[in-house]
Order: sequence, then structure tokens, then C-alpha cells
Amino acid sequence: MLLPEKVRNVALVGHGGSGKTTLAEALLFVGGATNRRGTVEQGTTVLDFEPEEVDRGISLGLGVATFNWNEHRINLIDTPGSSDFSGDARAALRAVDLALFVVSGVDGVEVQTEQLWKVAEEEGIPRAVVVTKLDRDRSSFERTLDQLRDSFGKAIAPIQVPIGSEEGLRGLVRVASERAYEYAEEEKEGKEVDLPSEVEELVHAAHTALVETVVETDDEMMEAYFEGKEPSREQIVTTIHKGIVAGDIQPVLVASAERLIGIDLLAEFIVDYGPNPLERILPTLTSGDPTPPSPDGPTAAFVFKSVSDPFVGRISLFRIYSGTVKADQELDVAGGGKVRLHNLFKLQGKEHNDVPDLPTGGIGAVAKVDNLRVGDTLRSSGSNITIAPISYPRPVAEVAITPRSHHDEEKLSTALHRIEEEDPTIRVERRSDTGETILAGLGDTHLDVTVARIHRKFGVEVDTALPIIPYRETITTSAQAEGKHKKQSGGRGQFGVALVKFAPLPRGSGYEYIDSIKGGSIPRQFIPAVDKGIQEALNRGVLAGYPVIDISAEVYDGKYHAVDSDEMSFRMAGIQAVRAAIQDLKPILLEPVMKVTVTVPEDHLGDVMGDINSKRGKVLGMEGDGTLRSVIAEVPMAEIQQYAAELRSLTSGRGSFDVEFDHYAEVPHNEAQQVIAASRDAED
Repeated sequence: MLLPEKVRNVALVGHGGSGKTTLAEALLFVGGATNRRGTVEQGTTVLDFEPEEVDRGISLGLGVATFNWNEHRINLIDTPGSSDFSGDARAALRAVDLALFVVSGVDGVEVQTEQLWKVAEEEGIPRAVVVTKLDRDRSSFERTLDQLRDSFGKAIAPIQVPIGSEEGLRGLVRVASERAYEYAEEEKEGKEVDLPSEVEELVHAAHTALVETVVETDDEMMEAYFEGKEPSREQIVTTIHKGIVAGDIQPVLVASAERLIGIDLLAEFIVDYGPNPLERILPTLTSGDPTPPSPDGPTAAFVFKSVSDPFVGRISLFRIYSGTVKADQELDVAGGGKVRLHNLFKLQGKEHNDVPDLPTGGIGAVAKVDNLRVGDTLRSSGSNITIAPISYPRPVAEVAITPRSHHDEEKLSTALHRIEEEDPTIRVERRSDTGETILAGLGDTHLDVTVARIHRKFGVEVDTALPIIPYRETITTSAQAEGKHKKQSGGRGQFGVALVKFAPLPRGSGYEYIDSIKGGSIPRQFIPAVDKGIQEALNRGVLAGYPVIDISAEVYDGKYHAVDSDEMSFRMAGIQAVRAAIQDLKPILLEPVMKVTVTVPEDHLGDVMGDINSKRGKVLGMEGDGTLRSVIAEVPMAEIQQYAAELRSLTSGRGSFDVEFDHYAEVPHNEAQQVIAASRDAED
């Protein structure tokens, strides 16, 4: 079995379009795992194999593949760059020991890069940066390096610099050794050359800065450096490695995946500098005592991803933090139950490669274990360790979903349940007030892809529409009314009278029923029926058919008949009391108001704030972090139902947002009249 010290787990993360998948494919090719270079444009990559990914030409989920380098096994996880699929990027960060941030030398540091950097920091994941696309027009290593320092601070340390730029890119220089390498077309490895004069000054400056960073960590090295003795390459490698593990140093490398420039040195960097699984502390625990990872210790593993496969069922991907996992082994599931890992395998894109065992740090998968869920901890019997779940972003986009055929209702229910299990950023709910089934996700593309997968994997065609806005109604004044129900049709009749006082309550109070009956004017057994009738009438609405909220109803008197009164009579009396009082209560329409946090680069700030104001929004404040600005605002739900697409268009895909319900507020008169008219038209 491979020793954990020989394993490296790396996630490629960053903004969409930065070249993560192309870089991953280049690493697999140079590492000998594939004999061809798959391209995103042709849909021939190892890692983007789902039909929806091939059709769109982008990563829509994490992909796992492995290659070997210098007697080490590198487990590579390629992640989506779109905020719509950031849940998989977060899942990948939980599973790895090094986050390699891929930053385009053309576009620089973008929103998703900064946001995932924070996630990696919170997870305690060591970070490094590789600047790609330096062979493209308008690319600039120096400009990108300045942006990295502005965004992430002084821990950013270039350990490579490019030779040439744009179309003239031909190689790179290792800063620590000041050795230069140039690459012939389609060659997997660079050829060492003399240091070109054009980069001499830049390399010397970077070398001095790197050495000073290294010697500052050790008093003996510092003293020797002042005496004119530089640290050796081994000392530099060891110190940078320790700095990466501790989070004190974030190295910057350069590469061109399309020309294979620097790919071999990137793989070498991962092996030489990257943390191994024994250096990875356990993620946050919700139970149990944190212990150092050990191949001989109790097993602790975490399920970070689940995928529904039409042929083999559910596939559960897990990372082993401690211990060893063997095929057919039985493990406890934190929270209850046991599982047997009958068919243990590793993923190579969509291919399944059976393995007899996996060491500490191994990333493996099992199929057809139906009681495993994303977020489950697998552990040895007797262990009490439970790993905390991954923190996922909240859904921000919604559609109402219905099966195209009534015969597919049960199949759709099953499909939605399965989709929700495998994608924790999807939320499905049934809204009783509108009767709709709501599919919520991280953006319109996320929802479109989910709908396509429901059709492909479960054979269910669905229709989608914008959800009905859950308006509410309330009252603005107090009034009292008599609710009277009298019916005589021969024999026993129906009779009930209830006198009720209605009053508005503070926003958010809901409904309050007060029983003030004295002297038995309404028998005790009929008083709940009055409440039931009042609530029934209020739930039907009085203006546009939406429930009435924030209202108190006090029944204070009434009349009954010894023979004709019954529960039905007093329920109807409650309904009539609402109808009799409603005009005097001056009802108004309320709309849900959402708290929205929009995160954008500073140069888009004005556009976003102007757009919020045009949506009847109210800006509450702003926060700054690096080159990003967050605008916090209150905006009516009706104005932001399609905000994911609108913000993407407004910011060229560089903005993201979070949204949650905040409160109900009165709808302005003109908008209210439109809603009321639309409701009445629908009734007709």
C-alpha cells in the first residue's frame, strides 16, 4: 500500500474561465495518466464528461482524477468556477490538503477567486496560486501579481516568473535557484537555459524577497544571511513547505496549459512543496477529540460528494483523514447505522478503477450504499468522532416546477428527493399557501442544469415558471362587527352569533385570538369554532386572496340557541364577522422584502447601487474586503426574482449575491392595484 507521505491531494479552484480544467488535463497528460490532451471546446476532457458539461463547455461539478509523479500519487480535483456551482468547490476544499488557485493572467483576480480564498482560509487549507493564460493577448504577470498582493496580502510570494509575454511566452525561471527553462512546442518538459537578460532584474528582485521571507523564519539562517551566506535549496524548500502548511506563505507559479509551459514544474512543486495527508489537521469536529492523522489509527473519513449514476445508482465520494479503508470493510456512520464498502474504487473522471484499499489521505468512492449521505462521517467501531458538515451557500434563485404529465408526479417527487440528496445547494419545498413545488438553487444556470439532469437521469420532463409572490394582507385600523349565521329549513336549524373586535398588531406578530366571553353568551365548546371560522376567512384574504396577518380577533359576546346552535353555526359566524368588519379595517397589501448582500468589484459598485434603487430597494450599508465591496440592501422579492441573471449581465459575471427573507412591508399603492387587479382577473 502507498504510504500517506507519498500522497498529495490538490483542488484546482478559481473563477470561471481561468483555465482550471485545461490545466488539469495538461497535468494528467504530462503525468502520463492520459495519452491525449482533451479539450473543453471539443468536449473530450477526462474531467468534464457529463452531457450538460459537454453541451455548455464549462465545469458544472467537481471531477476527480489521479496521476503519478516522482513516485508520488497526486489526487486532483477540478472544480467549477461559476458561483452557481460553488457548492462543489467548497466540497472539494474539504477533501484536499492544498488549494491551487488558478488565476488568469488576462482577467486577474476575480470575485469567485476571492470568495473561495476565504472559504479555504476558514477550512485551514494551505493555498498556492498558478497564473495561467500568460500566452494570451493583454496578459500580464506583473499586473496579476500586484492584484494578488492587493487581495491576499504580503504572504503572496512568487517562486517562478515567466520568460516572455503574450505570444512571446516561451518559458519560466525558478526564483529560488534562478534557473531558467524554455519549452519547445508540445514538449512535456522544459530545457534548462541561461538566465535571459530580459528577466534578470525581475528574477533577482524576486529572489531577494523570497530569501528574506525564508530567513525571517529562523534565527540561525537570519544570522548566516547577514554574514553573506544564503540558505541552501533544501533549506528554502523546507521553509517554504512549512510556511505553506502554516498558511504563512502562498507561492505563485506560472503556466501555460495550452503550450505545456511549466506543467512539469507545477507537478514537481506539488510533490516537493505540497502538504501530505499526515500534515493535515482534522476538520472541525462536532463530537470526539481531535487526534493527529495516523495510518495505524482508527478510521475517520468524510463523505464530501454524492452522484446519481443511471447505471450503478448512488456513488458516494469520501476522503480518509486517518486510518486505512479496505474493500468489504464495515464502518460505523456517525449518527447511527453501519455500512459495508463492498465495491471500493477510485475515480478517473467517469471511469471506476477498483482498489483493494486506500491509505490515510486517500480519496475513494463506493456505489449502491443507499444510507450514505453527503456530510456523513465514516468511522471505526467505538470511535466517537463526527466531522462538522460543510458550510454551503444558501439558494438565491427559485422556480416553480411541475411535471409535464400528471403520470410523472410520483417520479418527479423521487427525482427531486434524489437531486436534493446529491446537491446540498439545492432546496425543494412545497408552499402550502400557493400550492407550488419550489426548486431553489444558486442561480438560473444551476436550476437549468438541474432540470436537464432530472430529465436525463430520471426520465421526467418538467415545466418551470416564476414562483407566485407570497403576498400578505393586513389591517390598519380597529373595528368590531357582528357575525351572524341563521338558517331555518324545517326541523332543526342553525344559529350562531359572535361579536368580534379586530385590531392591527405589530408587523411580524401573526395572528392572535382572544376569548373574552363571560356569562356563557357563547357556550365554551363553540368558542374554538369561532376562532376556526375567523382564521378560515382571514386565510382566504380580503383584497387579493392572500392571507391576512398581524391581526388580533377578540370575541367578546354572542348569542346561541339551545337546540339550533352547533359548531358549524359558530364557525360560519366567525366568517361572517370578518366579512362584516373588513371595510372598516382598511386592509392593505403587504409584500415580502428580502435582505440582499451583493458582492462586486469596486468598479461595478455604482451600477449595482443604481440598479438596487431602481428596484425600490433601500441600501443599508457597505462593507469592503480587498478589492471587493459588499452592498447590503432591502429589496422587495417581486423585484429580484430574476436577479441572478440580471446581476451577471450587469457585472459581466463578476458579481455574486446572497438573499434571505427579512420582513413584510406595505406595497406602494400603484403596485398594489396591479396585484389586486391581476388576482381578480385570475379568478374570472
